[in-house]
Amino acid sequence: MEKAQEWMNYGLELAKEFGPKLVTAILIYIVGSWIIKKITRATGKVMSKSKYDESLQRFLLNLISWSLKVFLIIIVISRLGVDVTTFAAVIAAAGLAIGLALQGSLSNFAGGVLLMIFKPYRIGDLIEAQGVLGVVKEVEIFTTKLTTPENKLAIVPNGAMANGNIVNYTAEGRIRVDTVIGVGYDEDIKKTKEVLMNVLTSNPQVLQDPAPSVNVMELADSSVNFAVRPFCKPEDYWDVYFATYENSKIALDAAGIEIPYPHSVEIHKEG
Repeated sequence: MEKAQEWMNYGLELAKEFGPKLVTAILIYIVGSWIIKKITRATGKVMSKSKYDESLQRFLLNLISWSLKVFLIIIVISRLGVDVTTFAAVIAAAGLAIGLALQGSLSNFAGGVLLMIFKPYRIGDLIEAQGVLGVVKEVEIFTTKLTTPENKLAIVPNGAMANGNIVNYTAEGRIRVDTVIGVGYDEDIKKTKEVLMNVLTSNPQVLQDPAPSVNVMELADSSVNFAVRPFCKPEDYWDVYFATYENSKIALDAAGIEIPYPHSVEIHKEG
């Protein structure tokens, strides 16, 4: 009984000594978190009004938010009575160890900064990088998120993005769709070109500037192959891609022009 009383008295002493500090630290954390959210939202509104690039907005807001949270945690710890100087030394030592262990993450952070400075792509751009083709969904501090044509989410480290080759299909505002249509050797070349060109010019998604083109590309073993090349907006690529093949087949059949066998297609940017 006496032992229990001793423990109870000891607990009350601790509560009297550390209780107010703990309650104050919790209140500081709650209020500080609320203030950080307000600051982040207000900063975001200012950036939106100033017409900052969307990817740059998200990157800076993430950086500001995390920096303020680290500062808040230091304040909370100091309020609990921990010596901030000692804590800072421990953090510095831990930071060095963590930095050596996470060199890849630091490289990705540096890559993210470089991407924000040079802006090789923006949110919404169709790009190809690190073996991935997709639309840029988000540029974060360490990674870039892409949505692939199959509607899959691809997450690529920024370090690799900044140091690798990037093909931006959106930057020029238009993209060329390269298709190959083959017809029989007995078919009239001039008539075939007219039919295929009509297919392109009648499609409202095909741009007239640059003008689409139809040219003899190859004299293959059993067909004369035509390079059918319309230009379109990047977001219309797949619509034009499929429509070109479908409408070409329909138009050539209607004109009595034979198509010996199907062909493959490739993606190429303008030029």
